[in-house]
Amino acid sequence: MAKIHDSAATTEYIGTPLALHDDDPAWVVKWPRSITHQHTYGQLTPFFKGLTEGKLMATRCTNPECPEKNTWLPPRADCPDCYAKMEWIEALTEGEIYAYTMVDYAGIGVEMKTPYWQIDVQIEGVDTIFKGYLLHGKAEIGMKVKAQFRTENPSHTILDICWVPVD
Repeated sequence: MAKIHDSAATTEYIGTPLALHDDDPAWVVKWPRSITHQHTYGQLTPFFKGLTEGKLMATRCTNPECPEKNTWLPPRADCPDCYAKMEWIEALTEGEIYAYTMVDYAGIGVEMKTPYWQIDVQIEGVDTIFKGYLLHGKAEIGMKVKAQFRTENPSHTILDICWVPVD
């Protein structure tokens, strides 16, 4: 960012005023977070829209000559094998745990309570392994799980889907 103004009390960058406080041993900068960030899912919109409708949407290559003809979840807008346009299909919402790990520290920006089980779910008819988290219970390889969707008040993120053990 280009600096446009400088004084003892305030440094201002284009569009964002920064208040400086020199009375502490450390220099403190208060940076107001008033910007609205707009994001588009582009060609992957059907996946995120599907989550809000309780559907798990995957993609499959439309090219009959594609050497792989894989079904992808998470979806791809274009086939990574032949670059053809993909078609949307609804995947099954049950699978089994392929691998797992316990997450004790999720890192900055992950709005999840820790610890939690991060799981890789193998779904019949899907050629890739889908990553998610187990809402409750202890993860075990081979455990049957089913998707649970946040259809009321969705976050419009990948956190709108989680997995629960099949009874």
